[in-house]
Amino acid sequence: MQRYDKATVVIKYGGHAMGDPKLAQDFARDVVLLKQSGVNPIVVHGGGPQIARLLERLSIKSEFRDGLRVTDRETVDVVEMVLAGSVNKEIVAAINAHGGKAVGISGKDANLMRARKITRTWRDPDSRIEQIVDLGFVGNPDQVDPHIVDVIIQSDLIPVVAPIAVGADGETLNINADTFAGALAAAMKAKRLLLLTDVEGVLDKQGKLVKALTTKEALALIEDGTISGGMIPKVESCLGVVAKGVEAVVILNGKVPHAVLLELFTEHGAGTLIERSGASAT
Repeated sequence: MQRYDKATVVIKYGGHAMGDPKLAQDFARDVVLLKQSGVNPIVVHGGGPQIARLLERLSIKSEFRDGLRVTDRETVDVVEMVLAGSVNKEIVAAINAHGGKAVGISGKDANLMRARKITRTWRDPDSRIEQIVDLGFVGNPDQVDPHIVDVIIQSDLIPVVAPIAVGADGETLNINADTFAGALAAAMKAKRLLLLTDVEGVLDKQGKLVKALTTKEALALIEDGTISGGMIPKVESCLGVVAKGVEAVVILNGKVPHAVLLELFTEHGAGTLIERSGASAT
């Protein structure tokens, strides 16, 4: 446990772990224990299913292009209401109920996260002509000022951060929670970024969990097809975070009870750890 004394650990919380009441309570309890153990946890959360449910209740139809939600003005208002409102405060309340002192913020607070709008190209299946797709109020991190988070973690408080940012014109931008957590972890020079997902981690060709990878090994597994599909952008994102100074990133299954504690406080861990080539993640 001394390995993480006073260390900063960013935890991206999402997936089925958020939707399961028992796992949600376990997660809240574990975060409190981390803080009591001398770790400085920072929780960044998602909320896709909750957003989808409210949009449906309000009869707001979402348009998707290549799997990405086009977020118009009406939709981004709902996104902010859910992420920075109900979901954020639900997590805060759960942590507080287990003896912690959580405070909910978003990337808009104290200009924590400034972002730029992103666009994607889309190829018409009939004409094969590429078009620029405006995804609306969706962004990528541009500038991170972690001062507010640093002030919070130096006290007995636990920050719970919604992945909402401020655009160039002051508009609200929705940021992918993994991307937001990575940018914040890099700015904080965190010891660990933990990505709670719905999968065990990186699997080898026999379907067994790969417990640790250097950046060089991870690139090789992408090259030979061992890492494929949706795991490719997730691993590439991890490599980018490690390159920016985070000691290691761990992809782990949030459906495993107490996965965070197992990863940090046991020798065998609970997912796939990705670290710089030649580094020692101890």
